[in-house]
Amino acid sequence: MANVLKTIRTGDDYIQSLRGRNLVVYLFGELVKEPVDHPMIRPSINAVAETYDLAVRDESLATADSSISGFKVNRFLHIVESAEDLVLQNKMQRTLGQNTGTCFQRCVGMDALNALHSVTFDIDEKHGTNYHKRFLDFVKMVQQENLVIGGAMTDPKGDRSKGPSEQDDPEMFTRVVETNDKGIYVSGAKAHQTGCINSHWIILMPTVRLTENDRDWAFVGVIPADAKGVTYIYGRQSCDTRSMEDGDIDDGNAKFAGQEALMILERVFIPWDKVFMHGEYEYASSLIERFTCYHRRSYVCKTGLGDVLIGAAATIADYNGVPNVSHIKDKIVEMTHLNESIFAAGIASSYLGHKLKSGVYLNEDMLAQVCKHNVTRFPYEISRLAQDIAGGLVVTLPSEKDFRHPIAGPLLKRFLVGRKGVDVENRMRILRLIENMTLGRNSVGYLTESMHGAGSPQAQRIQIQRQMQIGYKKNLAKKLAGITNDIEKPSEPSGYFKRIFQTKDSIL
Repeated sequence: MANVLKTIRTGDDYIQSLRGRNLVVYLFGELVKEPVDHPMIRPSINAVAETYDLAVRDESLATADSSISGFKVNRFLHIVESAEDLVLQNKMQRTLGQNTGTCFQRCVGMDALNALHSVTFDIDEKHGTNYHKRFLDFVKMVQQENLVIGGAMTDPKGDRSKGPSEQDDPEMFTRVVETNDKGIYVSGAKAHQTGCINSHWIILMPTVRLTENDRDWAFVGVIPADAKGVTYIYGRQSCDTRSMEDGDIDDGNAKFAGQEALMILERVFIPWDKVFMHGEYEYASSLIERFTCYHRRSYVCKTGLGDVLIGAAATIADYNGVPNVSHIKDKIVEMTHLNESIFAAGIASSYLGHKLKSGVYLNEDMLAQVCKHNVTRFPYEISRLAQDIAGGLVVTLPSEKDFRHPIAGPLLKRFLVGRKGVDVENRMRILRLIENMTLGRNSVGYLTESMHGAGSPQAQRIQIQRQMQIGYKKNLAKKLAGITNDIEKPSEPSGYFKRIFQTKDSIL
């Protein structure tokens, strides 16, 4: 049995660990004094805190015994050692989606750690470097202290038709601007950074395939979130300022929310022991591909949010007095079908995980691409159906203050009543939740982030095309049609199609 950590343990411990840092955070044109206490930021912190509390409540789901540190660690910090570990990641992600109804912000860090395990090993094997040992030392430290790791991959990119070394402003992609005997200095920016302000450490990674001319951009390093030279400019979403108003009904989901920010880096220092790639440009593509393989399968988290939205749609149908109307039931069946189709591809990808040379397990890439591609579409249809079932009141509902008003309130409670026996306030709350997830603050985590996170739709289509083995499939058809003089090479399956028929080290 592994040892038990005695550092950060609960969600409250985590929240306390964020206090008193020297973060430079701008929001609405002002410097935020203490992000933990800001009403618009705090719900996103609460969502991360739930990742700690779940590990306390359900160790078998949300913790794992680490062979690196010897501790029982939060699964978000675990290097996966089996296909079962990959599957349990997915089950944990769906559970957290159900518990928070939003993005809980730790999947990027988890997937970056696992991708780096194999990539640092491969670089060392070719170049004789010691990145893998540095990486393992870092993993041991964060496991022992039970910290939150953020992952920063996406750069602003500038002119998308040009690579990093071709940009007018070379810091449209984050790069190394100085190197000395103590470490490296990096400058640039990272965009759309999920949970960055709520992290303890952040991994900086390349975002595109690199060439020999791009060596200065070919680095991986970790920095504390409050490192000198880092500035955060907070992103905002529709309805997010409702959290700063009196009452909680209009929030829809008052306790939990996601977080995104633009992260500016001005000569940020990274000591050599925290550098895991430096100039090995040819490995940028391997890192990106392995990270996206893990992360596109991690989008099964959206099925937890889908579960909540399906439940909300069924609840408002009940409150409206139409739960047994055939077209309502059929729409809820369709929502469920779409939601489970996402989960099926993601968890199948994990079940088909295979071991890499470093010892880490990687899920099946083809199904990871299918999972994420489903996510770019299905949550939009699930949301449309939820709004369809909810009715027009989901966007015309007056404010909580109007319901509390001595004159307007009684009128609203009279004319916005649902079926007999349903509390009008309950009807308000479920409508606001549907709005929150499909139009408001948390729709960014369920819809737009589903579209663009871990690569926009075309990125998955490119990967699917690379792996679909049309020649092999054409040969299957030719064989059955009796065509023997036109067989294409290779005639045997490879990659994905080879692995799905294996039984050893691939399927639980």
